[in-house]
Amino acid sequence: MFSITAHIHHHAPPSTSFKPPKPLYVSALIIPPSSSSTSSQSQKQQQLYQPFRRPAPPLPSRYRSLDTNEKIEILASRSGSWFDYAPLIPLLVQEGFISTTIEELTGIPSVEQNRLVVAAQVRDSLIESALEEIVSFFDSPGSPEILYEIRILNTPQRAAAARFIISNEFEGKQSAELAKSMKDFSRRYGDRGWECFDADLPGDCLAFMYYRQAQEYKSTSSPELSKSSLEKALKVVESDRAREKVMDDLLGRSKGTSDTDLTDSVRVPIIRMAYGEVADSSIVVVFPLCRAEMRELEVEDAPWECGMGGEFGVVEAEKGWRRWVVLPGWAPVADLEKGGVAVAFPKARGILPWRSKERDVDEEILVVADRSRKGVEQDEQFYLVVSSGNGEGMKVERGAKLKEMGVKISLGTVVLVVRPPREELNEQSAIEDWE
Repeated sequence: MFSITAHIHHHAPPSTSFKPPKPLYVSALIIPPSSSSTSSQSQKQQQLYQPFRRPAPPLPSRYRSLDTNEKIEILASRSGSWFDYAPLIPLLVQEGFISTTIEELTGIPSVEQNRLVVAAQVRDSLIESALEEIVSFFDSPGSPEILYEIRILNTPQRAAAARFIISNEFEGKQSAELAKSMKDFSRRYGDRGWECFDADLPGDCLAFMYYRQAQEYKSTSSPELSKSSLEKALKVVESDRAREKVMDDLLGRSKGTSDTDLTDSVRVPIIRMAYGEVADSSIVVVFPLCRAEMRELEVEDAPWECGMGGEFGVVEAEKGWRRWVVLPGWAPVADLEKGGVAVAFPKARGILPWRSKERDVDEEILVVADRSRKGVEQDEQFYLVVSSGNGEGMKVERGAKLKEMGVKISLGTVVLVVRPPREELNEQSAIEDWE
């Protein structure tokens, strides 16, 4: 993969006669460079495209004069501190080794190699922005797992996250949740309660993630899970304003016009996806995807049940289907095992009963419905129905309006509306945006 052949040498030929390199135990794994003597050929080769390779981190002075075998021996014996020998890995890659070969020679798995290198880079960034005692805390052998998780943050965020991790004695999994909540916080602008949490406080970001989960559990009538999420938020929240917001929800207190009443009445969360959110999710769900313009034909014909089976989590469905969509395992859809279906609408205009006219009504949306609950029972619940107009496909309608029209059976109960990801910060649709 990284080997260099005689036909793509990018360096000027040596002025002295070629001397064989010092014999190495692993010389058979590296193809040495050519010693071409033709200057014109060298000039042409220097013009060839060279892929970017990140410069290797600085090495401790005692490691700078090592030959290849010595580098391998140090890695194999884990000699010294982890952040001292971690930079040896990219140096071996530059010499032509691939991760699997390094694993065979040193016993360090490929995944751990990547974790060590990235963690060392994160630690270097902390040296520039954090106190010495914070950096020294991550000298222990178990630190790479924690530092690797905060790689997605910028330098100031890493320093703040490191302090919070130390104060709360977080492990790898908890650190991953913290980093994700800090990265995701700004994207949630406009979510219910967002303005009460402080983006500069790691604890507030994590508490807001738990707070959002509590709202999702509440929307699916899971009060115990909602309470548990709020209690977790209360343990990590830092600012007084955010703590008061969490306590209000935990104790059932409402202020002003009642966000609580609205939350209890409308049971359809609206979520804007973030880029890479599916890849970062530990649990995902798969639904057959239908086109709104096909009206009830595709919704009724779509596979009723699908799931993952076998050691590799292969998706299995009762029958073939042309289009599928993968979503993060959000609470409203995580337990939807049978009857779930996603419907793609090219525009939200005329489909969702927005209260505000300034929403992004021209963007594409996905509506996830539960076909096992077709009966129109609750006035404040939303249902997927065939539009009354000719050729208009489907739309989402409130139960009260359907009852006025005499409609008793729908295509399914709406459990979630998904909006597409965006780079810029946009307001999230909150509960009170529904008419």
